[in-house]
Amino acid sequence: MAAKIQAEVEAFLNLQRTADVLLRGIEAVLKPFGFSPTQYNVLRILRGAGPEGLACRHIGDRMLTRDPDITRLLDRLEARKLVSRTREQKDRRVLTTRVTEAGLEILKQLDAPIAQAHRKQLGHLGEARLRTLSSLLELARSRIQ
Repeated sequence: MAAKIQAEVEAFLNLQRTADVLLRGIEAVLKPFGFSPTQYNVLRILRGAGPEGLACRHIGDRMLTRDPDITRLLDRLEARKLVSRTREQKDRRVLTTRVTEAGLEILKQLDAPIAQAHRKQLGHLGEARLRTLSSLLELARSRIQ
């Protein structure tokens, strides 16, 4: 039993260390643009949502990491004119957020450097191993979500 626990602890620590190293690589790409990974994630989520945009709680549901203050995050992006928010007519309590043309342009500029960073970080594993890794990570998450 102790060996199994040790293997689980080792896997967890390796996962944490790897996530930290990978995230630092992405932070280096985003830094010249003045973005945090969380801000970049929100812009990508909104780009994927299309012109309909998303309410704040739906953005939070799609985030890679949980952020307790999405409103403040959106405030910062709106101040940079990268997102816009409008109050819905049907339910005035709901604000819908959309990525602006300026936000789309920045994402377009970041697409290639981010893809290159991912290739540099993980490309050496090859497609088959990457698919296996993704499947294993999904399986690990499925028991705890």
